[in-house]
Amino acid sequence: MDLLENAPFNLGSNKLYEGVAGNLVAYVCKTSFENGFESYVSFTAKTRLIAHYQKTLNAIVLGGQLMIINTLAANILIDKYFKIA
Repeated sequence: MDLLENAPFNLGSNKLYEGVAGNLVAYVCKTSFENGFESYVSFTAKTRLIAHYQKTLNAIVLGGQLMIINTLAANILIDKYFKIA
């Protein structure tokens, strides 16, 4: 993945949807698992969002703005956003 972006109508305190970035990342992780890649996903984060992604996605900083979601974090996201009944 590269930069994560929200639509302009979904920014700030009046945003329309919650958890869009988390849902998108969970989908990418799920797709990675389905294709046999153990769900390691890397992305470039905007500097001001690094701490947010560490907290909300359990992302790990590899250096600079490069972050990863490892298998453990991916499983947490998939369980959160793709609950199987």
